[in-house]
Amino acid sequence: MESVEGVARTLLSFGRLSRGLPFGRAHGLSSRDPLLPLAPRSQENADPQRTAFLLRKQWTLYSVTPLYRFSNAHLRDYARLLSAFIAAEKQKGLAVEVGVELDIKVAVSSLPYLKGSDQDQAAILVQLSSRSPASPKNSEEKLIWSGWFCCVSGDDLSKNVPEDFTCLPLFLVNGAECYTSIVGSWFQKTFDCSFRRLAISPLILSWMAAMWTGCKVDKTASAMELVFSVPCLPQPLDISYAIHPEDAKALWDTVQKTPGEIIQEEVDVFMDCLYSHFHRHFRIHLSATKLVKVSTAIASAHCDGIIKFLQSQYLTGVLMLLTELAISQIE
Repeated sequence: MESVEGVARTLLSFGRLSRGLPFGRAHGLSSRDPLLPLAPRSQENADPQRTAFLLRKQWTLYSVTPLYRFSNAHLRDYARLLSAFIAAEKQKGLAVEVGVELDIKVAVSSLPYLKGSDQDQAAILVQLSSRSPASPKNSEEKLIWSGWFCCVSGDDLSKNVPEDFTCLPLFLVNGAECYTSIVGSWFQKTFDCSFRRLAISPLILSWMAAMWTGCKVDKTASAMELVFSVPCLPQPLDISYAIHPEDAKALWDTVQKTPGEIIQEEVDVFMDCLYSHFHRHFRIHLSATKLVKVSTAIASAHCDGIIKFLQSQYLTGVLMLLTELAISQIE
């Protein structure tokens, strides 16, 4: 099976392409959504250095219901209260990993540049830092957990909730599950909200593959990689399919009808061409497998709801899509 892993470099055939059906709102996207290069206005003025800490990390995705009586004016108070809550849970042995003694500091801050429109709430960043009791008092604290709430172009949800509620439907986490659990518990108790893991379906992953292929990057782009899981086998088996970025872009440019827009039938054609090309080389029907991961120069996404951002100029564009997925799960 090793022969199916690696780069399929041959240019793809563009002939005799079948057409699919338009993609409806019920699937979480409109039938004609803007392609990611058409990023929200706020991204044009965003400083890449301010978002650099969000890049090249694995973020686990959650959807969050609206927060009741949350206020940006009280972020310092929230940090103090959350710190006290963690300390209380630490006394129960719940807040930290077994055998670890840490002095945990909580910081809650605003990220006003992570917005898609003026109606969006500013993103909220929660960070946990620690210093071992054995370390010198002037030693540098170590960041052990990060989580951030955001809403990028989430107008559909924001305009339909009462005034006392704040819409930050997307929550992204990097760090140990024990800290995620304790922070989530505090937010649930304090703001009467609920969290739910946000999975990414194979259909949405195929959209990501198509959209991100059409994005331009300044540096030499890495190969687009699609990972498929083979069902009904005694042992787990994944197939990795890598396509040279120039070949993928050439195929997408041929399939896409209107620059700046994308519809489901174009995504279907794009993926069908990739599947046909793979079958010609390896006699394997990828349509019988499950797409579980997409990696491009823009970002990588896994079906378990794990994302890694790679390009700052497309950060809000990717967040716009993830926000809509989170909203569709809440609704």
